[in-house]
Amino acid sequence: MAGLNVRRPAVTIADVASAAGVSRATVSRVMNGRSTVDPAITARVQEAAIELNYRPSNIARSLSIGRTTTVALVVPDLANPVFQQILRGVSTAAATDGYRVLVADSAEDPSQEASIARDARQRCDALLLVSPRMPTAELDALLLDVEPAVVINREIAHPSIPSLVVDYADATVQLVEHLAGLGHRRLAYLGGPRLAATDAARRQGIALVRERRPELEIVELDTGADLAAGHAAADAVLASRVTGVVAFNDLVAFGLLAALNELGVAVPKDISVAGYDDIDLARYATPGLTTAAVPQDELGKHAWRELHAVIDDESHPATTTRFSARLEVRTSTGTVPQQIARAQVTEAGPTPDGATEEAVEQVPTWAAEGDAMVLHRSRDRVALARYENGSRLPTIHSPRPYLHPVHSLAGVPLTDAGPVDHRHHYGVGVAVPDVNGTSHWGGRTYVADVGPTLLPNHGRQVSTGVSVDPLAPHLLVDSLEWRDEHGEPQLDERRRIGARLLDDGWVLEWRTTLHATGGPLEIRSPATNGRPGAAYGGVFWRLPKAERTTVLSAGGPGEEHAHGSTSPWVAFVQLHRDRDGDRETTTLLTQTSPARHWFLRAAEYPGACPALVWDTPLLVPAGGTVETGVVAALLDRALDQDEAAELATGLR
Repeated sequence: MAGLNVRRPAVTIADVASAAGVSRATVSRVMNGRSTVDPAITARVQEAAIELNYRPSNIARSLSIGRTTTVALVVPDLANPVFQQILRGVSTAAATDGYRVLVADSAEDPSQEASIARDARQRCDALLLVSPRMPTAELDALLLDVEPAVVINREIAHPSIPSLVVDYADATVQLVEHLAGLGHRRLAYLGGPRLAATDAARRQGIALVRERRPELEIVELDTGADLAAGHAAADAVLASRVTGVVAFNDLVAFGLLAALNELGVAVPKDISVAGYDDIDLARYATPGLTTAAVPQDELGKHAWRELHAVIDDESHPATTTRFSARLEVRTSTGTVPQQIARAQVTEAGPTPDGATEEAVEQVPTWAAEGDAMVLHRSRDRVALARYENGSRLPTIHSPRPYLHPVHSLAGVPLTDAGPVDHRHHYGVGVAVPDVNGTSHWGGRTYVADVGPTLLPNHGRQVSTGVSVDPLAPHLLVDSLEWRDEHGEPQLDERRRIGARLLDDGWVLEWRTTLHATGGPLEIRSPATNGRPGAAYGGVFWRLPKAERTTVLSAGGPGEEHAHGSTSPWVAFVQLHRDRDGDRETTTLLTQTSPARHWFLRAAEYPGACPALVWDTPLLVPAGGTVETGVVAALLDRALDQDEAAELATGLR
């Protein structure tokens, strides 16, 4: 029994050499993958190693080849998910080349970075520095000692050390322009570590926006780089009286969101918040965080490719690779608070010749802002509506272009997008639940005898060309291709969205023509599939919830008179309550021809559309067309039954 406790001696390279009848040098060459060994001898050595259960010593192998096949990665804070994703990208790519990655964390202490990097380099073949915080002179001196190396998130001037840089200046421009397009004019930037090159790039973007948009005020608040820093910044943010915040990164944004929630400040109703990087949690948070998405994993993989090239070839020339960020719009950003929007309208004041603003005719005009189109009153540039291309919507929401936000003249938002009750509702758009089995509505599909079911049948509407006629700047024309869940074309659409002013409001006109260019169409709805009354689908207008919503139609007041009717018009009269008091609005929708049944909701949520189908499917032959649309009057006052009917007559 004592023999059970005797450790068997480890098999050595000499044992393998003896069994295979070769020298130890030959075994070493075989184990290191050298191609100079005769194939027959290689096979004999490998068989001997397998029979003896031989395991090569990594230490001995390193001494033999002069390499550890290990590289080190130094980060400022490994708790930051961005650095974790970069590490994952490096590790995955390095493993395919037989390398391992060791990690060192400088804990956001620039004074320790250089010594940590030098210690790590002594144990490894090469070094990756991620977002180094140290001063430039110290970094230059360090790089002379530790090469081969690659630097991530900081541009350097070194003849043999590659660097990878994200264009955070452009990312900042995208975020600020997004908030400006929602009506925000006073913003805050929560700055990161002052020695961080990425913070300097963000501030450079702010400077670019200031030159482009002198009407914007951007307050810069030094904050930090983690959750606690964002949480601690809440008081300063609220004291600054801003309506929108761009945080140094998503962690800072999440810390701020938590603090605002504790203080009872609603996001985005009271204040909008955005971040950078698009860490995994950004998508799943409530509200979902608007952010500038950075290709973190790809940064790591590309960094390894550059480093591996330098390791194999010391004369490999240094390169600087630039990566772009992508704006990811979610529900943490929204329109400017109503009381602020109204103040901005009031501040427009009198015209130079003393005439009041109301006395001057203002023709609404469309203009491009980033990848969106914005409708303004021409003289005072007040934003009335924003047309998004919808390309970034989740697949299960059936991506499509849409209008949001749509404002009254006084700045009250009259659309909602991504609401909690139906995340796949987006302002005003053409949404159809069933086109030849493909959902262009989003969310769950109604299945007979099963009920609402999430199916992989979501299609996509892709804009192929938006234009505005210089002679008719109030009219936007968009051509679209509808594609099924497999990406195959189903139909083409041409939509025209125009606007004009009323004495006490404005009119939005949406007309759509669907062309069955991809073959015959069968358009259905949950109602035709067995769910009575659920005949939604068409030009759908989703309104925001309000303190009170009253529905009017030709049949009288009440949701029950409007839903399912072919009334020439319906109206939502809403009471909006905020800190400045109560405001009333009317959103009056009239049909274009042909008249259709109204699908309408008010109690569950406010929204309506002239339904393309009601109780029987709509069949469109190949090459055929379908016309639909709405003409909407948007007023900053409540209409009664008679006033609504009279106004509707003048719109049609």
